[in-house]
Amino acid sequence: MKQIKLSNIILTNFKGIKHFELNVSGNNVRIFGDNATGKTTLFDAFVWLLFDKDSQNKKDFQIKTLLNGKPISKLDHEVEATLLIDGEQLTLKKLYKEKWTKKRGSSTADFTGHTTDYYVNGVPSKKKEYEEKVASIVDEGIFKLLTNPAYFNEQLKKDEKRNLLLEIAGNVTEEEVINNNPELEKLKNILNGNSIEDHKKIIAAKRKDINKELDRIPIRIDEIHRGLPDTNGLNKEQLTQRLQDISEQSDEKYALINDIRGGSEVNAKRQKLSEIDLQISNVKNDHTQQGQEEVYKLKSRLQEEQSNVSILKSKVSTLDQRKRMNESSIKELEERMTMLREEWTQKNSEEFDHESSCECPTCGQGLPEEQLEEVKSNFNRNKSKLLETIQGKGMEAKQKADALKQENESIAIEISKIDDQISAKETEVSKLQNKLTAAESEVKPITENASYNQLMQDRQAVEQQIDELQSSVEQEVQKVQQEIQELKEKQNSLSTDLNALKESERAHSRIAELEQKENELGEEYERLEHELYLTEEFVKTKVNLLEEKINNKFEYARFNLFRTNINGGLEEICETTFKGVPYSSGLNNAARINVGLDIINTLSKHYGVQAPIFVDNAESVTKLIDIDAQVISLVVSEGDKELRIDPVKEMELV
Repeated sequence: MKQIKLSNIILTNFKGIKHFELNVSGNNVRIFGDNATGKTTLFDAFVWLLFDKDSQNKKDFQIKTLLNGKPISKLDHEVEATLLIDGEQLTLKKLYKEKWTKKRGSSTADFTGHTTDYYVNGVPSKKKEYEEKVASIVDEGIFKLLTNPAYFNEQLKKDEKRNLLLEIAGNVTEEEVINNNPELEKLKNILNGNSIEDHKKIIAAKRKDINKELDRIPIRIDEIHRGLPDTNGLNKEQLTQRLQDISEQSDEKYALINDIRGGSEVNAKRQKLSEIDLQISNVKNDHTQQGQEEVYKLKSRLQEEQSNVSILKSKVSTLDQRKRMNESSIKELEERMTMLREEWTQKNSEEFDHESSCECPTCGQGLPEEQLEEVKSNFNRNKSKLLETIQGKGMEAKQKADALKQENESIAIEISKIDDQISAKETEVSKLQNKLTAAESEVKPITENASYNQLMQDRQAVEQQIDELQSSVEQEVQKVQQEIQELKEKQNSLSTDLNALKESERAHSRIAELEQKENELGEEYERLEHELYLTEEFVKTKVNLLEEKINNKFEYARFNLFRTNINGGLEEICETTFKGVPYSSGLNNAARINVGLDIINTLSKHYGVQAPIFVDNAESVTKLIDIDAQVISLVVSEGDKELRIDPVKEMELV
C-alpha cells in the first residue's frame, strides 16, 4: 500500500492568503476558521500544486489576490508542499507570476501575460518533467477520489460511478445472471448474440415502429371506408350479363350499317368508276409514249456524251499530274549531275603530294625509296576508282533524266490527242442539247387529248350518281348510328356500376389486409413486450447480484443501481445510501462525510494508495469513522478570524 502524507504546505499570495504555513509532519490535524478565512483555499492550493485545478475540479479559477474586486498587479503567487511518500520526502513548488515587458522605445513595461515556474526538491524543472513526476506519485483521477469525501458522490457522473463500482466489485456475466433465474433461460435464444442493452435498443426501435404502424392502420381503414362507392342494389352477375347483351346488340347494328353501305347499285357504279380510271391511265401512257419517245432518246444520248467528256478530262488530269511529277524528278536529277561533275573535276585535279604522303606521321622521317613508288601507285589507283564511281553515278542520273524526258514527250502527244477528242465530244453535246430543246417544245399537254377529256367527263358523271345513291344510304346509316349511341350510353352507365362494385371489392380486400396486419403487429408487440419483460427481469437479477457484491465491499455505504418507474420500467441509476437514506436527499452532512470516508477506505484498498483526506465542513461531524489515511479536517469556527491549527490525536478521530 503506497502511503502519501502531507508534511507541510506554504501559501504565498494565493487566493487572498498573503502567507500561511501548515506543518503537520504527516499527522492528522484540525484547522479552525470563520467563513472566508481560507480553509477551503488550503485544499484548493494543494490540488492546484499537483493538477492546475481547484478542489471543485475547476481549471479556470482566480488564484490572484483581489483588491476591490480587481487583481493586485506584480505579485508572485506561490504554493510549496512537502509530501511523505512511503516515508520519503518530496518537495514540490509552483510559482505563478505576471510577465511585464518593456517595448522598444518605451520607458515603461507593459503586462504581457503570465508564466509558471516549477520546482522539484528545490530544483527548477520543466513543466513536462514536473507533470511526469506528479503522475508517477498517483493518477489525478484516483488522487481526487482519495482526498475528497464528496468527490465520488458529487463530482462523478452516474455512469462513471457505476463503472468504478463494477471495477471494484467485479462484473456479473450474462450466463451467471441467467443461471440465477430459471425464467431467463429463454433469453439465450432471444438475444442471438446481442447484449442485453443492445437487445433492449432493438426492442425499443421495433416497438416504436409497430406503434407508428398501429396508429396509421385505423386512419387508413377509415380513409378507405370514406372513399367506398355506393353499391346498394347492384348485382355483379346481372351487370355483367347486361353488358354482354348490349355488346352483342352493338355488333348487330354495325353489321347492319355495313349491309346498308354495301348495296349492289352503289357497288356497280364503283365498278364502272374503276373501269374509267383504268382507261384514263392507258390514255395517259399512250400520250406520253407518243410525245416523249424522241425526248427520252435525246436525253439518253446527251447523258452518254457528257459522261464521255468527263472521262476524257479525267484522263488528261491524270496525265498532266504525271508529267509534272516527271519534270520535278528531272530537275532533281540535273542538279545531282551538276554536283557530280563538280566533284569529278575537283578529284581529277588532285596530285600526289610527296611530302605529306611520304613522311612518317609519328617521327616525321621520309619513307624508304623502295616504298615511295608503291604509295604513289596506290594513290593513283584510288583516284582512278573514285573518278570512275562519280562518272558512273553521273551516267545513271543522265539515263534516268533522258528516260523521263522521253516519257513526258509521249504524255504531251497523248494529251494533245485527248484534247482533240474532248473538243469533238463537246461539239456533239452542244448539238444534242439543241435537238433536245426543240423536241421538248413539240410535246403537247395531256389536256389537249380528246380521249382523255371525254373519259374525265364520264368519270365525273359516275361520281355524281354514286353521291346521289349514298345520300339516301347515309340517312338510314345515321338512324342506326343513333341507336348504337344509345346502346353505348347504357353500356357506359353499366360499366360505371360494375367498376364501382370492383372498387368496393378491392377496398374491402385492402381493409381485410390491414386488419390482418393489425392483428399480426399486435401479436408482434405482445412478443416484444414479453422480451422486454425478460430483459428487465435480467437487469433486476443482475442488479441484485451486483448490489450484493458491491455492498459487501463497503462497511457503511450502500448503493442502489436501479429504480422502478411508475410505468413499471427499470431505470439505471447509481444512488449512494446510508441506513436506507439516499445521499442526494435527506442525508445529513455528517453522514455524507462518513459515507464518503467509507468509500475512500474501499478505494484506497482497491488502488493500493493512501492520500491526505481533506474533510470540509468537519464541524458537522461529531465522530468520524475509522480511516487509515491522514485526515485534515476543515472546521468552521466563528470565533477564529484567522486560521488556527489544532493537532489531532489518533483517538480523537473516532
